[in-house]
Amino acid sequence: MEPTIPYSWYVSPEILRREQERIFRSAWQYVGHTGQLPEGGYFAAHAGRTPIVVTRARDGEIRAFLNLCRHRGFPVARGEGRRETLQCPYHAWTYGLDGCLRAAPRSDEETAFPQDELGLHPVAAGTWGPFVFVNAGPDPEPLADALGSMPAQVAELGLDVDALVHHTRWETELAANWKIVCENFLECYHCQVAHPGFAEVIDVSAEAYALDASGRLSSQYGPIRESGRGKMELDGELPRSQFHFLWPNLTVNIFPGHPNVSIGPVVPRTPDTTYRFLDYFFGPDVEQSWIDDLMAFDDQVGREDRGLVEGVHEGVASGGLERGVLMSRSEQLIGHFEALTAAALAD
Repeated sequence: MEPTIPYSWYVSPEILRREQERIFRSAWQYVGHTGQLPEGGYFAAHAGRTPIVVTRARDGEIRAFLNLCRHRGFPVARGEGRRETLQCPYHAWTYGLDGCLRAAPRSDEETAFPQDELGLHPVAAGTWGPFVFVNAGPDPEPLADALGSMPAQVAELGLDVDALVHHTRWETELAANWKIVCENFLECYHCQVAHPGFAEVIDVSAEAYALDASGRLSSQYGPIRESGRGKMELDGELPRSQFHFLWPNLTVNIFPGHPNVSIGPVVPRTPDTTYRFLDYFFGPDVEQSWIDDLMAFDDQVGREDRGLVEGVHEGVASGGLERGVLMSRSEQLIGHFEALTAAALAD
């Protein structure tokens, strides 16, 4: 058995500051989907704590920028929509969807106003199928390198991500540190006890439920239980589940049955609170009744997980113990996550 990282890391504001600086600022982050970006469209998002605006100008190119006016730092965009320009509500500095500064009131009163140098600050943007990612760090690696083998594994399962259609976004805030939320995702040791409905249809036994870690990608593979008699019908084109985690904070869920993906980040707000969202996608021909059943099934698992992560946070925040231990086989992906996190924070 191996020890966990110190419990103090889950409650320390200083650790969270270092995580934002050393982990999230230079990591590729899922922020939304191409369905939010018609020609002449935009949406506002966050990469960690960094405010981002993603645009698609008339030339069809997807771009991303810091969502900060170059004048005084006010956000230039809220929500999503279609428009030709983005205008800061503070002093009406106006930018094109290509990021260029189009107008700044009274700029003609300034000597040699550097308009060409005051466009929105660009950040890297990329897509995998309909999924949009950004990276606000300097000189980021290509998105394809960051994703590792995940796209190939998804394709091997028989899922065509390019054909998926966005269905809905689920959002919540949890009273738990972001690392606790990630670690809960990274093991199914708790599933037999805490997720009886899930364990009725997915074989979560140590012999059947496979784990793999490679680089920053951690994956779990759960076959359909042969004797399962659960409420969720999982027969269909996809023969088994894949649950992927891309360090530091991206979760990707694919259930057996018909074409489906839910994808979203685990976003730290404070040491004690975490924001989560999942975008749900389905194949264009998937029946609504099956979608409704899967959404209800996943919602039940999510409500059970809320109680678990908030309970763990309450325990580690109490200061009663310095750290915990990990089961070397069943919780190996947590060990992998903690090793990557500790290495990023090391002096």
